[in-house]
Amino acid sequence: MYIIAGLGNPEAKYEHTRHNTGFAVADILSDKWDIKVDAKKHGSLCGTGTVGGCRVFLMKPQTYMNLSGEAISDAVNFYKIDPSKELIVIYDDIDLPVGKMRIRPEGSAGGHNGMKDIIARLGTERFTRVRVGVGAKPEDWDLADWVLSRFSPEDEDIMKDTRKRAAESVCAILEHDTDYAMSRFNG
Repeated sequence: MYIIAGLGNPEAKYEHTRHNTGFAVADILSDKWDIKVDAKKHGSLCGTGTVGGCRVFLMKPQTYMNLSGEAISDAVNFYKIDPSKELIVIYDDIDLPVGKMRIRPEGSAGGHNGMKDIIARLGTERFTRVRVGVGAKPEDWDLADWVLSRFSPEDEDIMKDTRKRAAESVCAILEHDTDYAMSRFNG
């Protein structure tokens, strides 16, 4: 079984913000795989399905970004999966320009509070992550204000394609493996 978690914040006021990029990619996967993400379990909105012979638990933690690890660790422990092989986390990254993405099989939190919480609660940095670039914080902006802001119309056009590519990369991980997805999508 794979647990695929798109990170974001609940509440309508956070929809379409940079920080909800993971939720947006999870929504694309939900539509693509016809998995309804409407059950409430493990502190998340979630749904289960089968994709290419793989059992998938698709989740959108409702614990707010900074406590994402609470929901994810609960699901990991419940399903008794090995995070290094069966967990994929999709999230926004201010260290990547708008439109860029990076897949990694492990790594640090890189200053992302949601990732810090996941790593702390799982006790490992070894799990696949799909980092989706949302652009660096402008010098005169507060970080929280930046990640909770919406994209400009020009950047939103770029992000529509980037979110689709991020969803495709998750499909490539399931069909092949992380190395294959990295070679195809990290460029």
